[in-house]
Amino acid sequence: MSDKILYLVIPCYNEEEILNYSALILKGKLEFLIEKGKISNKSKILFVDDGSYDKTWEIICHLNKQNKIYTGIQLSKNEGHQYALLAGLDIASEKADISITIDADLQDDINAIDEMVDKANSGFDIVFGVRKSRKADSIFKKMTAELFYKIMNFLGAETIFNHADFRLMNKKAMECLKQFKETNVFLRGLVLKIGLKSCCVYYERKKRKAGKTKYTISKMISFAVNGVTSCSTKLIHFIFLIGVFFIILSLIMSCYGLIRLINGKTIIGWTSLMVSIWMLSGIILISLGIIGEYVGKIYMEVKKRPRYIISSSLLEDTPKN
Repeated sequence: MSDKILYLVIPCYNEEEILNYSALILKGKLEFLIEKGKISNKSKILFVDDGSYDKTWEIICHLNKQNKIYTGIQLSKNEGHQYALLAGLDIASEKADISITIDADLQDDINAIDEMVDKANSGFDIVFGVRKSRKADSIFKKMTAELFYKIMNFLGAETIFNHADFRLMNKKAMECLKQFKETNVFLRGLVLKIGLKSCCVYYERKKRKAGKTKYTISKMISFAVNGVTSCSTKLIHFIFLIGVFFIILSLIMSCYGLIRLINGKTIIGWTSLMVSIWMLSGIILISLGIIGEYVGKIYMEVKKRPRYIISSSLLEDTPKN
């Protein structure tokens, strides 16, 4: 039997409709892996309640009383999916040899966990779960998802196409992740920056069994913006380039106005007004771009707020943040 302890990290936000079902399925998978000797019998399922206002935490506590294979923590308020994952990974880094993050709806195929563990046992530090296709998604979801990954990579926020947050990390990778201290967390980008030995496992995503997705359009847009701004400063570079474009445009307008003046077809005051507007706009945008380069870096470093606060725990010696 392997002595590697596995923690399945499950972020939960108002998942009372599906949590009991998911817990049973995950328990079966963990017991199967233990029986096959792939992981230690000390392995656990760690639920992270991200400030739910339904009965999610009550269910987690009840599951823990029924079987100690279940454990969990409750965040003091809704911090967001990325912070819930981070909280679970911080705990897993202290108590486990490997962790696997997966959403509570189990749309990600848990059968891929077997291959992930095999990859970890063969020497990989990080294993990314990647969807083969988007058959289970609506046309709108497919289009927006593809657009999301293309925009993210174009703007410098490196991601793996069709990979969300279904991944395995060993202790070495989790410890490396803890060295990233920023509070603007985008795990899909941060994990790639670790740079340890990694590979991908491919699977088909399933439809949700119960409950509703918590990712509204506004949350997806916010998530994308946070991903770009926390992993890249390319947006600021674009502002700079726009400024350069307007200066060039103002020079073209100046030449155009001069030609009109030579031909005696100029409108008095029009040329000087337009050139001034374009030139000043370009100068202002370039200035903002240069200042933004510094402000963006300062903004990403100086905010030292705790990334999460744990209000309740079913563990002993729980990390604070």
